[in-house]
Amino acid sequence: MTLPHDSPALPEGLQVWERGWLSSNSVLIDGPPGPTLIDSGYCTHADQTLALVSAALGQRPLAGLINTHLHSDHCGGNAALQARYPGLRTWIPPGHADAVARWDMDTLTYQATGQHCPRFRHDAVLTPGTAVSLGGRGWVIHAAPGHDPHAVLLHEPDSGVLISGDALWENGFGVVFPELDGESAFDEVGATLDLIESLQPRLVIPGHGRPFGGPAAVAGALARARSRLRQFIDDPQRHTRYALKVLLKFKLLEWQRAPYDAFMAWARQTPYLVQQHRRHAGGEAIDDWLAQILQDLATSGAARLEPGWVIDA
Repeated sequence: MTLPHDSPALPEGLQVWERGWLSSNSVLIDGPPGPTLIDSGYCTHADQTLALVSAALGQRPLAGLINTHLHSDHCGGNAALQARYPGLRTWIPPGHADAVARWDMDTLTYQATGQHCPRFRHDAVLTPGTAVSLGGRGWVIHAAPGHDPHAVLLHEPDSGVLISGDALWENGFGVVFPELDGESAFDEVGATLDLIESLQPRLVIPGHGRPFGGPAAVAGALARARSRLRQFIDDPQRHTRYALKVLLKFKLLEWQRAPYDAFMAWARQTPYLVQQHRRHAGGEAIDDWLAQILQDLATSGAARLEPGWVIDA
């Protein structure tokens, strides 16, 4: 991919596949002890993930698979990769290792969000404070709670490359999901941003959006993230509304278009949406409440509402 003209170059052996918002970005690090993919995208893009890996490696097998966290858009291609490459070794953050072993879709949030993730296995965990060798370089694992309480960052000190997952994008960060469950997590977001600043990365590869680098670009991204965080702290309802729109938009990205009644039926049985309706709708009927969120998406240009249809835009 082409980086912004003022960004540091990617280290040799590292490729970034910017994949939009239904699938997270994927990062391929090629070199000893073998080629490793970081984050595998959403399950409906699994064929694309396989094709990207195959095009990069040819007949060579993928040796390793790492997930920065276990949201469905980051690990939905795991099962397909494990089926294609039987010797693939998979590392995940430690917090959800037991849930993966038991395949507890409630704990893993796939049930709650109304999303999909085929079952996969894990072979090892990414312990914060340790390092993993990828492409002949030592990548330090850091805990990155906030967006997901068990997320990790990967930082390579010599090159200054940071793989940030959804802890920092060029323009913000991911939904702070613990807050939707009534658990305080805005402070954790702030602490993770402080950690990123302390690492002084020269190039940031985010979970979504283009990589960015150079002191001004990284400082700008951190400033925008902190400004957004302050807005959410000052007005938690603003964060809730943002999160609800993200959940509906994600399903639209998956389906592209859906009959209005089918989309509403999905939303009415999605636990996160039902939970937030009970907490925040003030007695408003769920269909009216959902319709207003969809209208907000349409007003912002993120969706189109046509007679009988909801369409991604």
